[in-house]
Amino acid sequence: MTNLYSIFLTTSGVCTDTRKIESNSLFVCIKGENFDGNTFARTALEQGASHVIVDDEAYFSDPSRMTLVDNSVTCLQELANHHRKQFDIPIIGITGSNGKTSTKEVIHTVLSKKYTVLATIGNLNNHLGVPFTLLRLNSDHEIAIIEMGANKFKDIEELSAIAEPTHGIITNIGKAHLEGFGGFEGVLKTKRELYESIENSKGWIIYNSDDEILTNALPKSIDTFTYGSKKADVQGELVGLSPFVEMKWTNKSYSSPVLKTQMIGKYNFYNYLAAISFGIVFDVAPSDISAAVEEYSPTNNRSQVKKTAKNTLILDCYNANPTSMQSALESFALNSHPDKLFIIGDMKELGTEESKEHQAIIKLIEELDLSGYTVGNAFKQFKSASIPEQFETTEKLNSFLEAEKPLGKLILLKGSRSIGLEKAEEKL
Repeated sequence: MTNLYSIFLTTSGVCTDTRKIESNSLFVCIKGENFDGNTFARTALEQGASHVIVDDEAYFSDPSRMTLVDNSVTCLQELANHHRKQFDIPIIGITGSNGKTSTKEVIHTVLSKKYTVLATIGNLNNHLGVPFTLLRLNSDHEIAIIEMGANKFKDIEELSAIAEPTHGIITNIGKAHLEGFGGFEGVLKTKRELYESIENSKGWIIYNSDDEILTNALPKSIDTFTYGSKKADVQGELVGLSPFVEMKWTNKSYSSPVLKTQMIGKYNFYNYLAAISFGIVFDVAPSDISAAVEEYSPTNNRSQVKKTAKNTLILDCYNANPTSMQSALESFALNSHPDKLFIIGDMKELGTEESKEHQAIIKLIEELDLSGYTVGNAFKQFKSASIPEQFETTEKLNSFLEAEKPLGKLILLKGSRSIGLEKAEEKL
């Protein structure tokens, strides 16, 4: 690893896609289900890479500019961990069933008021994304925020071993990726792997003290910092939903004014409190924390509000699971707009729980006295007076909307990414 690390330090960075290759980069040949990066080893050199890591001897054609390893993914992870060890700075690990990326982005905005911060780009939070982020660390960075995703057992343990976080947060533990975890208990066990990593490193855990599941999952002896709506180190109050979160917070002698944020949904109230907590932990001035909370604006169809010529849209089309769907609908029901309409899409990766969880959402819709449409076959099997129209695909929805022409409504769009509800935006 010493020799390879010396080579890495002379490069412009790591790349795994010849379509995005940069001059003087270190190209890592990754094998996937339908491709083999080793076949692009020579192409990478021709397009400007200075060195290539291969794990198939058949493509090891230039010993002076190639390194042959047993497994390129493992090598990438070990290289990232070795690089991380060169930096004695706080490393924040963040995971959770919902809200990881939004919380990470607000934390980044808050901490950037005082520090030079490295953060995961988008949701590059898997066994490749975490190494890519760590390998972007340089001497200018004072704090790093590493988002960690999981869809099966031991994923968070693996990513924590690579990143070695000093501080950690689990946003929440809900019903996401149930197919890979075998049920809620599997999700809980896997997410808790971050807590175990922080415990072993004698670090800090920041957690939502209103959340009994997170509180009960805490290690017995560890430094903690709490946030919540009741007694906590950072105590917040949800003042209103307009549909944007309006809130205020206190810590010791500081009490914020009412902050008008740019994210919607009661669930984001806690994401803001999490970011505020990290600001306090890292001594960011309270006034700067409040300014950052108001400044952050979401992108990529995550809790966005868009006004069209005809309606106001709440776009939350990036992902959906039973927990996030429930939160979105409950928050939508709290909004005082006189003409509300939901359009929700199927929730994926639920395995044997699929029918039960979709039926539960239908029941919730009835209890909340909401009205709207569903997209996808999982929802379509359940009929309800609250759902006058159901569609198999977004294309069929769009044909209906083109004729229906809804006007003057507040419309929630929420579903798994594969449903593609964002494609309905142009019809609304």
